[in-house]
Amino acid sequence: QALLREAAALGADAVTQASSLGAEDVVITHLINALALDIPVLVLETGALHTETLALLERTQAHSRAPITVYRPALESVVHFIRTEGQDAMYRSIELRKACCGIRKMEPLGRALAGKRGWVTGLRREQSNARADVPLVDTTEVPTKQLTKFNPLASWTWGDVWHYIATNGVDYNPLHDQFFPSIGCAPCTRAIS
Repeated sequence: QALLREAAALGADAVTQASSLGAEDVVITHLINALALDIPVLVLETGALHTETLALLERTQAHSRAPITVYRPALESVVHFIRTEGQDAMYRSIELRKACCGIRKMEPLGRALAGKRGWVTGLRREQSNARADVPLVDTTEVPTKQLTKFNPLASWTWGDVWHYIATNGVDYNPLHDQFFPSIGCAPCTRAIS
């Protein structure tokens, strides 16, 4: 809570929460609303999200005190990529998958973070070996500048996240009930056994 208050102190125009509508992110949005913090929320609607994610986005927009802004990729870039590489390009190579992410996620994220000084994420150390050293506060490089990245759940376990969701009756993405550990685009996000 203290870290979210620190982020909010930057001002509503200077900080935002980036939400994939996964378990960690719905917890953070719930905390922002419960604490009445002036931290707006951004969601990247890539044009390839699961229907369950889109339904949760609508419910979140309807019930959130914090404003939810949806960023979409530039339509002409998506159309050009699909015409050039095909609808299923992301399955053919890692380079094409990264190119798709660049168009659908990275470019809209860059627009969403333009003019910001910081952002709040749901990164947790337990998520992967690559995230084992995630600090509570970090700096991140975006084109032309550095932003302060707040990771209020860095030390939380998966159990902590679900305990919070259950205890507080937080609406969450039903894909998690189908063994999706993370939430992303439909072609690239998979359930695990």
